[in-house]
Amino acid sequence: MISRGVTILNSVGLHARPATFFVQKANSFKSSIWVEKEDCRVNAKSLLGVLSLGISQGTNITLIADGADEAAAIDGLVDLIDKELSDK
Repeated sequence: MISRGVTILNSVGLHARPATFFVQKANSFKSSIWVEKEDCRVNAKSLLGVLSLGISQGTNITLIADGADEAAAIDGLVDLIDKELSDK
């Protein structure tokens, strides 16, 4: 099991469309993946779970993965958040 913290930088946070892309990416991995915000932890492969966290711009979250491709899962999701979902 590995985890990594990341800050959401895009202006809309992880809502609607960005959350959909995030969940699709999470589902491409075999590992179990969770998103943690403060004291709440949800399945990263569940759109309703991710949306329920209300992740807005500037929010710090922790990604947690456990399984055969856990490192690739964390790297892929952090890359998605930092590059593809950013407003840069």
